[in-house]
Amino acid sequence: MLADIVFGAVFWAAGGTALLAGAAVFVVDSMARATYALATSFIAVGVAVLLLQQNYVGVVVILMMVMEMAVMAVYMVMFMGMNPALMPMSMVHGKRMSLAISIGTFLLLATGILLVDWPPRRGSPPADVTAALGDALMGQKMLAMVVISPVMVATIVGGVVLAVRRTRYDRFGDDLRRRPASDPQPGGVGR
Repeated sequence: MLADIVFGAVFWAAGGTALLAGAAVFVVDSMARATYALATSFIAVGVAVLLLQQNYVGVVVILMMVMEMAVMAVYMVMFMGMNPALMPMSMVHGKRMSLAISIGTFLLLATGILLVDWPPRRGSPPADVTAALGDALMGQKMLAMVVISPVMVATIVGGVVLAVRRTRYDRFGDDLRRRPASDPQPGGVGR
């Protein structure tokens, strides 16, 4: 009984977090904040999927979104610098058209769901649904993913190295004891 209450509370909290963070993507005023809101939304979706005992899919959603947002943040720093990524800007373009398209798409899909004559189920689900889904998704592609994963990590690390022209060792010396820091432009966070 208590486990059901805790399960329900965590599930609805994850659902609410996913919904609010997803809405925040379109409300916040910078690319960086929108990126963090989107990551939070998908992590909450991953938690909800985990609670539905779809462990493989839940973990994949969480890992995929965390890595995607990390890559996005690296590219924001590399190509824009952090200040432009935090500058106010509108994350929504063509508001009326996008609202009309989204409402039309929702109505079309909802109508299809309600009016389609769904076939009856044939067969029964496998004993371990998660293992069957993982095999269907990855199957013969596991070797490729094992090879691609380190390449993706190396790309992220390389992007960060290329994005950061000056490191803390340039600013504070090899032993990190130089005070004040050797900055080309005086100031910093507390200017």
